[in-house]
Formats: sequence, structure tokens, C-alpha cells
Amino acid sequence: MITYMDRVVIASAMPSIQKEMGISLAAAGGILSAFRWGYSLFQIPGAWLGDKIGPRRALPLIVTWWSLFTSLTALTFTGTQMLVCRFLFGVGEAGAFPIATRSLSRWMLPSERGYAQGITHAGSRLGQAFTPPIVVAMIAAWGWRSPFWAFGSMGIVWAAVWYYWYRDTPREHAAVNRAERDLIEGAVGASKKTAGSVPWSAILRSQTLWTLAAMYFCYGYCIAVYQDWLPTYLNKARGFNLKQMGFYAMLPLLAGTVGDLVGGVVSDHIAKRSGDLKIARRSVGAFGFLLAAAGILPATFTPDPYLCVVYTCIAMFGLELTVGVSWAIPLDIGGDWAGSVSAVMNTCGNIGGAISPMALAYLVGSYGWNVPFVVASVLCVFGALLYGWIDATREIFPKDIQHVHQS
Repeated sequence: MITYMDRVVIASAMPSIQKEMGISLAAAGGILSAFRWGYSLFQIPGAWLGDKIGPRRALPLIVTWWSLFTSLTALTFTGTQMLVCRFLFGVGEAGAFPIATRSLSRWMLPSERGYAQGITHAGSRLGQAFTPPIVVAMIAAWGWRSPFWAFGSMGIVWAAVWYYWYRDTPREHAAVNRAERDLIEGAVGASKKTAGSVPWSAILRSQTLWTLAAMYFCYGYCIAVYQDWLPTYLNKARGFNLKQMGFYAMLPLLAGTVGDLVGGVVSDHIAKRSGDLKIARRSVGAFGFLLAAAGILPATFTPDPYLCVVYTCIAMFGLELTVGVSWAIPLDIGGDWAGSVSAVMNTCGNIGGAISPMALAYLVGSYGWNVPFVVASVLCVFGALLYGWIDATREIFPKDIQHVHQS
């Protein structure tokens, strides 16, 4: 939740920032893209840190880093300063989801992975949904710099709580009883910390991983359109004022929160009922992308701004149906190296996300606001097709091989 609250503050503040600093739409796109380039380039180093020192120590380090740069954004006074600050903020956030995925690898049963990842990403969307109206209210009362200070402070508190409570394996946690430990270890193997270097050669040879990464590129491009530009789009293209913009930008993100929860639960349910993990992951992921593609087009072309919001809610629900499933697959195929596997996937996704803000600024300037959303709809269709090739049962490291690496 905190990751997304921190990263979307700027989306709601951008109209005010543009007005104060005289920043053009293209320059604003560059600032928004800077975060995503830092985020993309440091996915794998962030995952390596989590695999090397464990999530208990790694997450507090990176959360503290990005929280400081969230607050420091308030001390920027030029577009260049803000671009650098947002890039360094992205460097810190890069390890968040790969390390969080790694933190689940020794705790979640295979039958709970979609649900667990759905909960994790629903938290991110919930934070993202509630942020715009809060930010708009703070800007109205104290100016655009105030929310950066406030949101940056939350991560410091979270880091302390996480380090106090979390343990890297069930055996290390005093609150885990023997029955629970035996249940977990019976499903995922004995609780041994991964030692040695990450086996990148095996990871990078996985066909399933690269298909997963290509699919996530499509997702990353599309979700960035809404994360970075939805408030501005509602303000400039649909005529909502600042107060309305904050409220109506929240609704699609709430729909996405529901999508995160439903996608993971339904995928796990199908897997339990059918015993076919491959179909359980494929069916939900492909359906979500197709629903998103179908929702984006009427949202784009309806002349009614309120219907636009309704269709955008449908599109976001569909797009987020795919997320819990997508992040469960690195756990399915990666085992103890799920953090590194998910980092490759998320790198490709955020390269798409980094290209998206600049591409949208160019397309809007050249062709108007409709074309960028048509492009997003087409990419959702490609995402659905790619999901048809993903096989969640093709483990990169069968359990006996994992044991050799651990030993």
C-alpha cells in the first residue's frame, strides 16, 4: 500500500507542479518516466539484495531509501531536480515487489499463492485509490509539497515494524507452532535459507519466464497509462475540476483493488477444483486482459465523462484480474529464487511502464487523447494471447535441484 501511495502522489500533484514550475506536458512525461526507468533498471539488483541478505533485512533498507526520496521531492524547484529525485526514488522502490514475493516463498502453500499475491497487490491498488482525494485535499490546504512530506514518513514506521515482526523462514518465528511449520514445510520443503549466488543461467533459459516477461510488458505499459495520467486526463480531456478529479480518479483504482482479490482467489479455486495449475493461471490471466481491452474502447470514445469513468472501472478491474495470477507464477516456477524470477518479469513490465508516459505525451500532442488508449487496448489483446503460452507447471528448479543449490 505504501509503495503505491508514495509513487502516485505525483500524479495528482502534477497539474499543480506544471502550473508552478511552467513544465510542459512532454517534460512532465519525462519526470514520470524517470521513476520508471530507475524502477526498471534496479529490479534485478533489488531482487539480488533480497536473495542475498533475506527479506527481513532487505525490505527495511529499501523502504527507508525510497521514503527519504519521497520527502525530498518536496525540496525540488526545477524540472531537472525533480527528474533526478524521482529516478532515485524509483531505484529504491525497484526491489519492493521482487523481495516481497521472495518473502512469501517460504510461507505460502502452493494453493494459497494466487490469493496471497492478490492480497499484496490489492493493498497497492487500495493505497493508490485513496491517495488522489487525500493529496488533492492537502494541496488545497497547504500546497503541492505537503503530501510528499506526509507520505514519505509512513515508510520509516513500516520498516521498523517489519524488521521487528517478520522472519525469513517459519522455523525462525516464535509464533509458528509445530503443526503449522510441518504443514508449510510439507508443501514447500524444509525451511533453509538460500545460500550462494543466484543461478541466473537456469533462470534466463526459462521459456516460461520470457513469455511471462513479454506479457508483463503489455501490462506495465497499460497500467502506467492509468497510474500516471488518469488524473490529468480527467482534468484536461474530460473537464473535471480538481476536486472531481481526485474523486473520480479513485473509482477505477478501487475497481482494480477488487480485481486483484478476485483474480487470485478464482485462479487458486480453479487449481484446487481441477488440479490443473496451468489452466488455472492461463484462464484468469487471459480473461482479465480481454475484459480490459473491451472496457478501454468504450471508455475512450463515449462522449459522456461519467460513462467514461464507469467503463474505465471495468477496464481496470479486468487489467488487475491478471496481477495476482502473474505474481503467483514466479512462486510456481521459481521456488526459493522467486524474487529473482519475478524481478526479470517486473523489469520487462516496467520498461513498458517507462516507455508509456513519454509515448502518451507524444501521442496526445500529435493525435489527441484517444489514440494512447487505443494502443493500450491493443496491447491488452497481445497480453491475453501471450497468457495462452504460459505454463505455470514448468518449474525452473524442481525441488531436488533446489535442495542441491541450498546445500
